Amino acid sequence: MTVLTTHAGSLPRTQEVVDFIFAREHGKPYDQDAFDATMTAAVSATVARQVAAGVGVVSDGETSKISYATYVKDRYTGFSGDSPRNAPADLKKFPSFLKRLADDGGTPQYARPMCTGEVKSKGQGELMKDIANLKAAMAEHGAERGFMNAASPGVISLFLQNDHYKTREAYLAALADAMKEEYETIIAAGLDLQLDCPDLALSRHMLFNDLSDAEFLKIANGHVEALNHALRDVPQDKVRLHICWGNYEGPHVCDIGMDKVFDMLMSTKSRYVLFETSNPRHAHEWTVFRDRRADISDDKVLVPGVVDTTTNFVEHPEVVAQRIERFTDIVGADRVVAGSDCGFGTFAGFGAVDPEIAYAKLESMRDGAALAGARA
Repeated sequence: MTVLTTHAGSLPRTQEVVDFIFAREHGKPYDQDAFDATMTAAVSATVARQVAAGVGVVSDGETSKISYATYVKDRYTGFSGDSPRNAPADLKKFPSFLKRLADDGGTPQYARPMCTGEVKSKGQGELMKDIANLKAAMAEHGAERGFMNAASPGVISLFLQNDHYKTREAYLAALADAMKEEYETIIAAGLDLQLDCPDLALSRHMLFNDLSDAEFLKIANGHVEALNHALRDVPQDKVRLHICWGNYEGPHVCDIGMDKVFDMLMSTKSRYVLFETSNPRHAHEWTVFRDRRADISDDKVLVPGVVDTTTNFVEHPEVVAQRIERFTDIVGADRVVAGSDCGFGTFAGFGAVDPEIAYAKLESMRDGAALAGARA
């Protein structure tokens, strides 16, 4: 039995790529043709490394994006100024650690404008470049299956907060309408669509820490409704959805439990659900899936994170295999794909894991998946 492997999407970027991205981010002059050529070459190299590491479903590494959520400010109208920074509640509980992160440059720096006007697409030009780069790289390096990340309405509302629409619900609806074409364009290109949805867990202790869990879940379910509405015209079997509690090394003592967000996760219009199971705060939560097996519909494929993305430890293949087998024992090997907890390059120029070690982790994931598949 073969256990497929993938990852959450973002991968380390070269310094040349980072320099171009931040020139654009800071409004500095740059050569657009050179920018485009650099992105094309970088995506090719990134796909080549994924193929060499044994990744079965590859991505473009989110190469051209400043981050998985705030890239929308460059592709949609309605964003200007700056949004307030909300440190996660767990870091506020340990202010000495938060200060250490800030002093050491341990927090990424990038623009987070507010929504100050009507959100509308500027056109799909930048997206089509990304799609072309990924598909060309896949053809060049023999990758048969690929996916592309896109921000969910909820995560956009988390990082680019509303100062235009009358209600949060109206803002989410506008975002869903605006993002719908992006989602459909990715799938029409023959790629799987991955929706990044840390808002379904991270935002509990980042933006809504003054609410009860029940109150938060009501809001988060509204995010799911907006997302599902945007996905209404796409096939569910082409959709992946990633939930997480924040891709940072920290105490995470304020994270809402998987047991509380499980029903919401299962209600998303997605075939593949990606979630964290490797970091020490959530490694035990595989038991939620075991205990709720009857509530996992037959059209769901589980993609547990079997390598951590905040530590430079390279997981032993046997550890990876054991993590995979916890889930194959629940739903069968044909409904499990091995993944990473989060991305390795969530923000351009910022990542806790050394680039070479990131690929070593992917290789270990391949080897662990082979072990688990042989024993299935």
